[in-house]
Amino acid sequence: MRLEKKSPCKVNLLLNILGKRADGFHELETVMQPVNLFDEIHFERGGKTIQLTCDEPTLPVDSKNLVHRAAAGFLSAAKISGGVKIHLEKKIPLAAGLGGGSGNAATTLLALNELFDQPLSGARLNELAAALGSDIPFFLQSKPALATGRGEKIQPLESFPALRGKAFLLIHPGFGISTPWAYQNLARFPEALNGQKGRAEKLISLLRAGDLIAAAAGFYNSLEAPALDKFPVLALYQEFLRENGALAALMSGSGSTTFAIIENVPSGESLADKFKSKFGQNCWMAVVPIS
Repeated sequence: MRLEKKSPCKVNLLLNILGKRADGFHELETVMQPVNLFDEIHFERGGKTIQLTCDEPTLPVDSKNLVHRAAAGFLSAAKISGGVKIHLEKKIPLAAGLGGGSGNAATTLLALNELFDQPLSGARLNELAAALGSDIPFFLQSKPALATGRGEKIQPLESFPALRGKAFLLIHPGFGISTPWAYQNLARFPEALNGQKGRAEKLISLLRAGDLIAAAAGFYNSLEAPALDKFPVLALYQEFLRENGALAALMSGSGSTTFAIIENVPSGESLADKFKSKFGQNCWMAVVPIS
């Protein structure tokens, strides 16, 4: 039996760090929005081990890869002695703040559960996902969500009226930002490290009210403090996007992707052309409708 699955990514409309916890993680509140941009993963039962291949040569295909670790965790939890063959085709940029790897891991858990006739409950899959990484439980479902704790506590939300019919313009500058580096360097920015609780609920309320201009003022990312300090070009991107029609612009996650919210796909494509004229052709870019 074979399965082919699309593995989505996300942007953080808000990422508010609330301080460092005793366990070394950071307490946070974040509003995550699914993005209709996908990697593709092929699954097949067979063999006695996990055989992972990938079309991106820089990605490891052993236990350093989240897909491999997700598969190992699933097979162990489900007490399955057989193996699986997995092929990952990457479309989402690496180290981009878009959660591509986390989405791959969640998609692997869901797909293997289907491939082996649902041996694990949704609650058990969520436990496995949370153990693998903070963003991964979000991708076990397909809605926007409020995430709290270290990011693993997920409250799914209905689609936001303020985003209806809009589009994302995603811009990856060609370099990545390490998530551990971003969090480690928050200590240099006490205000960003110890954010004001409640920003997420306020933003959700504004997005539900349908006024994107009002909501855009509530978009916030604590990790911009170290990222934009080291990479000021990212701040220039945001300034240009806002001056040229973007309704909102922000860095997603730990970066380095900047996203803009545009009125519609044609407007996004037009802004992408203007961006290329200003900054050149070296950035990876995508215009994606918001569902």
